[in-house]
Amino acid sequence: MILTINGGSSSIKFALYQTVPLLEKTISGELAGIGSVHAVLVINKVKQKLSVKAIDYAFAITSLLDWLKKEQTVNAVTAIGHRVVNGMKHTKACGITYELLADLKQAIPYDPDHLPAEMKLIEALRKNFPNIPQFVCFDTAFHEAMPKVAKLLPIPNRFKQQGIHRYGFHGLSYQYLMRELENLAGKKAALGRVILCHLGSGASVCAVLRGKSMDTSMGFTPAGGIPMSTRSGDLDPGVAWVMMKNEKLSPAQFNHIINHESGLLGISGTTGDMSELLKLEATDHHAAEAVGLFCYQVKKWIGAFAAVLGGVDYLVFSGGIGENAPLIRDRICADMGFLGIELDEQRNAENAPFISANQSSVSTWVIPTDEELMIAKTVMHLL
Repeated sequence: MILTINGGSSSIKFALYQTVPLLEKTISGELAGIGSVHAVLVINKVKQKLSVKAIDYAFAITSLLDWLKKEQTVNAVTAIGHRVVNGMKHTKACGITYELLADLKQAIPYDPDHLPAEMKLIEALRKNFPNIPQFVCFDTAFHEAMPKVAKLLPIPNRFKQQGIHRYGFHGLSYQYLMRELENLAGKKAALGRVILCHLGSGASVCAVLRGKSMDTSMGFTPAGGIPMSTRSGDLDPGVAWVMMKNEKLSPAQFNHIINHESGLLGISGTTGDMSELLKLEATDHHAAEAVGLFCYQVKKWIGAFAAVLGGVDYLVFSGGIGENAPLIRDRICADMGFLGIELDEQRNAENAPFISANQSSVSTWVIPTDEELMIAKTVMHLL
């Protein structure tokens, strides 16, 4: 069996896959709401409350280890696969070594919101299951093929030597979506001009041509691009300077605001949850502004990437918002007939897999993503 670990800033998703006769998920779970009083452990969609107090990441890891040790099938685990958001110079999935861990620890200042938690997960599992090999899959790897011009940042070259350029993220999700699009729409789709929209609490858009990433909205960190649940998205550097100057913010304080107090939460002042914002928008103009900006920015990125690709043949929505919010998909695609994007109202309302209108020249799909499955497939390949 293969155990997959997908650690985020406020959640840990995990799954167990049997490998014989076919790769198949047997158990899926999530530690959700880490850092809040609503923290829960979910196993195969069954929830159990963890604590009446806010739990931190260390407690979450302990809870995960306790569950794993009680789960009998864990004795059959032959490998553990991790998702690591920022691979920096590492561009291929690989086995975990002391040298790799040392490299990732040095990269923590570049990604303080993901790498520390991911490192804690890796080290905790190594300590508790020392004889099980572990592997890492990097979210940045899918975008390694981007043209040089798409990776460049307009800053002095000495910073490029420090590894500062556009990396792009959500790579495991995009890799999975391209495979599923091929399964659903055929080989021609996988080789066409594809725009992928992973829209969740973290959100990004990716332009793909002949199966390779040509550009993506996230940049050096996952805070770039589209305004997200609590992340700002792209920001004028002058705004950053004024914010830090006026409130005398340290780099760490500024980073916290940009990643945890901005985006939809910052604009609405109430929540970064899109489903909640949609309930509030009729009576709360700040909530309406947050929803409006999100849809506007996604529309802009789709238009920009259509220009990068020289047109678009396939458009894919995924992620919690992309998969479950017909109204958001409708607003994003409204008035995009000039690109050939037209939705069928009923198909879209039903969250059907295929949501294009019959006359649409662009084939539009809703595909649930599965990063854990991509981790398991990658680990099987490495084994």
